[in-house]
Parts: sequence; structure tokens; C-alpha cells
Amino acid sequence: MKIDVLTIFPEMFSGVLGHSILKRAEETGAVAYNIVNFRDYADNKHQTVDDYPYGGGAGMVLKPQPIFDAVNDLTQKSSSKPKVVLLCPQGERYDQKKAEELSNSEHLIFICGHYEGYDERIREHIVTEEISIGDFVLTGGELGAMVIIDSVVRLLPGVLGNEQSHIKDSFSTGLLEHPHYTRPADFRGMKVPEVLMSGNHRLIEEWRGKESLKRTYLRRPDLLKDFELNDQQKKWLEEIKQEL
Repeated sequence: MKIDVLTIFPEMFSGVLGHSILKRAEETGAVAYNIVNFRDYADNKHQTVDDYPYGGGAGMVLKPQPIFDAVNDLTQKSSSKPKVVLLCPQGERYDQKKAEELSNSEHLIFICGHYEGYDERIREHIVTEEISIGDFVLTGGELGAMVIIDSVVRLLPGVLGNEQSHIKDSFSTGLLEHPHYTRPADFRGMKVPEVLMSGNHRLIEEWRGKESLKRTYLRRPDLLKDFELNDQQKKWLEEIKQEL
């Protein structure tokens, strides 16, 4: 996968992309990052990328020219048609399903805005996706882009080492993930559930399945509204309600 990021603060990405799994993903060739300062595409000597909004109002608006030219340049160099993602609080709410969808792309271009907003022609003519990471406003799109990049790159083949690592993550199955435990089995009187040490894989999987459903019911019951329970899960849910 190729990932281009258009930003006026490229230095913000060095710490995130230069460490841990995101760094290893690039070293193994699973992904190639390209952080672009779109001021370099400005057509004036002062490299101005924003201007006052027509009609008046507070704040500054990102000009179309630098971003149009940057996206056009990156697209021409691409071997595939890229998805152009605009980070914007008005965009589609980001979730695991969207992360999985984006992970199937060959080329992603992220546009990180600042100031009051974008010239509307950017949205209308070059953007293919508008994404928001939540119902709140940040000072710029950089943090949102980092969040999306992290969630997408970890899904690429070979990045996590174990291909099964992300399959049962929270939200990947439609439910929250079950609890995890490690050594010691007894920590200051707090004990690991005996079933996990039984060696009986069938019972362990049943325990995990029920605990995943229980955690979802208690913490995110909204996820169950659109989740189709099988017969076993329906039985577990009735048991969970009786236990509480």
C-alpha cells in the first residue's frame, strides 16, 4: 500500500510513523509513506495556502490551488486510482468496518486541513471519502490521519505477524472483544478464570464467546441492535440477563 499525506505540518508524523508496528510495516515493504507539505505546491512566492472566506466570517479557508495541484501530481505518479480522504468533522463517522474497507486499497491520499475549513471545490471535485474520527473538532486533520493510518496499516497482510491477531479485535466481529489474562494465575488474590487454564479449547472458546457478548451488552448495547445473534448467542444473552 502507498499512503500519501498532505499537510502543512509534516514534522508531526515522524514520531508516529517512525516507531513500533507502523515503522516495521514500512521496513518490510507492506506500506510506503510519503508526507507532503502542500505549501510546496503553492503558486506564490510566500507559499500561501489559505485566504479569507468570501462573504466574511471568522477564520481562514484553505485555497483550492495547492491541494488540487498536489493531488493531481500524486495521482499522475500512481499506478492505481487512489482514494482521496478528506479529514473533516462533517465526514462519515470512522469505524472498524471502514478501516477494513480502506485496508483493501492500493493507494490512499489523506488531506489534513487547518484553519476554518476547506474551499468547497476541494470536496466537490477531488475528494472520494470524507471521514471524521468523532463528533468533536481538532485543530487540524493530522491527528485524525494518524489514527486512520494506524488502524488501516495493522490490517495489512503480514504486518502483525500472526494473521489471526486482528480477526477477533473489538468491532471486527461486530462485538467487543472478550477479557484477556496472563501470568501469574493468582495476582494478589485476583485469580484467572479456571476455564482458561483447563486446556479444553472448546470450553475456552465458549467462555470467550459468552464473555464477548456480555461485555458488548453491558458496555455497548447499541452494537447489538444491528447484530444478528445465532441460537447459541441468544441463549447466552438470556443467561447473561438472568445473571445480572
